[in-house]
Amino acid sequence: MSAQVKMLVVDDDPVACDLLKEVLLKEGYVVEVAGGGQEAVSKGKKTLFDVVMADVRMPDVDGLEVLRTFKTASPETIVIVMTAFGSVETAIEAIKDGAYDYVSKPFKIDEITIVIRRALERRRLIQENLRFRREMKEKHRVERMVGTSAPMLEVYKAVARVAPSRSTVLIRGESGTGKELIAKAIHYNSPKADGPFVAIDCGALAETLLESELFGHVKGAFTGAISSKRGLFEQAHGGTCFLDEIGDITLNTQAKLLRVLEEHEIKRVGGTDSVKVDVRVIAATNKDLEAVIREAKFREDLYYRLNVVTISLPPLRDRGEDIPLLATHFLRKYAEENNKRITHISVVAMTLLEEYKWPGNVRELENVIERAVALTSNPVLLPEDLPPRLSEGFEDTKVDRLTRPLTLREVERKHIERVLKETKGNKKLTAELLGINRRTLYRIAKRYGLALGSLED
Repeated sequence: MSAQVKMLVVDDDPVACDLLKEVLLKEGYVVEVAGGGQEAVSKGKKTLFDVVMADVRMPDVDGLEVLRTFKTASPETIVIVMTAFGSVETAIEAIKDGAYDYVSKPFKIDEITIVIRRALERRRLIQENLRFRREMKEKHRVERMVGTSAPMLEVYKAVARVAPSRSTVLIRGESGTGKELIAKAIHYNSPKADGPFVAIDCGALAETLLESELFGHVKGAFTGAISSKRGLFEQAHGGTCFLDEIGDITLNTQAKLLRVLEEHEIKRVGGTDSVKVDVRVIAATNKDLEAVIREAKFREDLYYRLNVVTISLPPLRDRGEDIPLLATHFLRKYAEENNKRITHISVVAMTLLEEYKWPGNVRELENVIERAVALTSNPVLLPEDLPPRLSEGFEDTKVDRLTRPLTLREVERKHIERVLKETKGNKKLTAELLGINRRTLYRIAKRYGLALGSLED
């Protein structure tokens, strides 16, 4: 790494400049020197430096001005100030203005090299973090989500509308419908996208453990609390906290969560001090919260705090037209991960996927495809690659019909039936999607015995 690092040493003392240059060259850095602040600023206009080491006291332009100039022009440049006067006030001012650290004269060579290495490592971590966040934001763009069914289009619209706001969101849907995926899409398309996304399954932890995870605890708060710990709300400061299975938390924890939503502050378990947090909350549940409220197991005031904006995810059985898209998406994903050349899913296998009711929703479909890809030795996913449960109760006549080539009449009829199903029987829209007029649609439907009603409907 050091071979590519460009450094600028700024000091009106030529002896100090030469000494530092010699030390840093031995470390493998590319080093330039400037005999004063003005020369440093001029060099900065021509070259992008990774690290600038600037003396605080210089006659023309002092080190603080050099610092401010470089941090304005290139915020990623690491600036380390040097002082021969041991002035704590000046060092603090420099760090407030963006300096990474300061070193005192006379120099300790080991100290200088250690400070530089730490600064470069910190910058590397920051850059990796930013790159990861950019990748996550790209991955969770709304338009990259899989599914074109009418119910999912409504979900995408809701995500696009709510993401730019600060509103709390409640995501409802059966297990496996992709609630966390939607929560991430909201976060990574929001003003808090550069902040952390922290998720927790509230139903997976006992009350005491859940409160410790959410709010943190102080040392000695309970047996085993050997040190203080920041909770997820503190960790999510400046970002989003996703609370999955919110309907499973106890009334006591609900009261504490309500305080977070109303006061934007938390108290660690066993602590007395309040800690302010800037966190957007997205909650999710597969329960009928209104019924839980009637049972006096969920606070109505918390419900209204959470239910500012609701997004309801449809079960996979209600968006059957998305199954081929999702199955193909998962096939490509796991074929790549397993280094397998699997081109597609056979017609019979795809029909089995489409006919199955998917009680586990998208999560179950993904699991089925991942398993099939891992176990198959075929270039195409076949029915025998799928779990037996998918073919149980499946009509043999359907399989027989699929295992032989379909006639053109059968293909045409099947296509018209599918379009009618997708448009919910809307004859005008069906004709438009098929590229024919309504009279032609009625003529074809009559030929195949499809009941459409009257032409004027």
